[in-house]
Amino acid sequence: MAHAEINTDYKTFKGGIHPPYNKELANSKPIEAAPVPGKVIIPLSQHIGAPNSALVAAGDRVEAGQKIGGTDAFVSAPVHSSVSGVVKEVAEMANFTGARVPCVIIEADSEQVPFRAGETKPLDALKAEEIREIAKEAGLVGMGGAAFPTHVKLAPPKDKPVDIVLINACECEPFLTCDHRLMLERPSDLVAGLRLLMAAVGAGRGVIGIEANKPDAIEAVRKVAGDIEVASLPVKYPEGAEKMLISVVAGRKVPPGKLPSEVGALVQNVGTAVALYEAAATGKPLFERVLTVTGPGIRNPKNLLAKIGTPVSTLIEAAGGFVGSPARLIMGGPMTGWTQENLDAPIQKGTSGLVALTEELIGWQEEEECVRCAKCIEACPMFLMPNYIVQAAKRGQWDQAEMYGALDCFECGCCSFTCPSFIPHVKYVRKAKAAIAALKKGVK
Repeated sequence: MAHAEINTDYKTFKGGIHPPYNKELANSKPIEAAPVPGKVIIPLSQHIGAPNSALVAAGDRVEAGQKIGGTDAFVSAPVHSSVSGVVKEVAEMANFTGARVPCVIIEADSEQVPFRAGETKPLDALKAEEIREIAKEAGLVGMGGAAFPTHVKLAPPKDKPVDIVLINACECEPFLTCDHRLMLERPSDLVAGLRLLMAAVGAGRGVIGIEANKPDAIEAVRKVAGDIEVASLPVKYPEGAEKMLISVVAGRKVPPGKLPSEVGALVQNVGTAVALYEAAATGKPLFERVLTVTGPGIRNPKNLLAKIGTPVSTLIEAAGGFVGSPARLIMGGPMTGWTQENLDAPIQKGTSGLVALTEELIGWQEEEECVRCAKCIEACPMFLMPNYIVQAAKRGQWDQAEMYGALDCFECGCCSFTCPSFIPHVKYVRKAKAAIAALKKGVK
């Protein structure tokens, strides 16, 4: 299959927006280890795909890095204990969406037994199948928020070979700086992880795409990149979305409803690449991650290395607590994240940040009638008509919502951001997606 050559001028994609980035709150804060909570709540499924079953029961002693949930399904990812301690129960608890899901609740030891690295092969001796198996056993998923199992991405169809691997290092979501800090503090690990991704799919080209507003990260990564290309990209949201990144860097358009492998590309997040390096070099599963706790409603914004399953409240406290009473707390970024009302909800593999926003920043506006201005259409990087999807969702016309591209929307939030009528387009898209999925499963 012939593909377009990599661009060298990196022209930006059409659509998109330029929101205030507000990264200065945390981008200069080095990564710190978050406190180990007295109790972790680890959802058994933190990925797109088949759910896991518990491999432990109440009373069992577990160690950090021990597998506690798994399944034989291919599209899935096991989960591991993030602490040493004792399983208190396996029960349904509320996750970041508010849904009650099966979780393993572990009481952490007062003195933690650290993860013990195992014997591994030299990285350059690993074969493609071995890298895929490492990613699978480590429970790696996309850590930018989508949480798609990494080993599945590393097994594209044989008739669609991948020749380029792109690292989404744009971190275009406002406020978040965890990827920025990883690039500054662990650039060699990032490059090593990218080389493993390339070896897993047999790609000859690797590109790390970083927005131009992070010149220190560009410089740090270029110093250790070798033959890996480091692309300085225009500052525009959502530059890091995989279809946008492929278009800007590789000049290839992923067809609607298709995956990046359709055009010979693979995209992974900075955190995922670093996690793959750790898994291959030490055998460490994905049981902790770097995330940003920030916003004008946080007293001391930080970038924290936190155990998966840590309650939100523990991380807020580690960042100095709230300033007053924030109007909204969001898990993830303000454009794509989920509003949190339960401070006991645990962080997951895909949690990139916690953002506390004040009323002065977001304001409170009631949803009004659409004024047919078409700003949402102009801003949509997927060339959809969000206003039509909203209308269909309000009427319960799910076939119409699907026809207008609800399933092609990746919920970037550009439409909601630009809407003068304060219509929460993404909320309606999510509602439509859930209804369409239920109908396809035969659920009324």
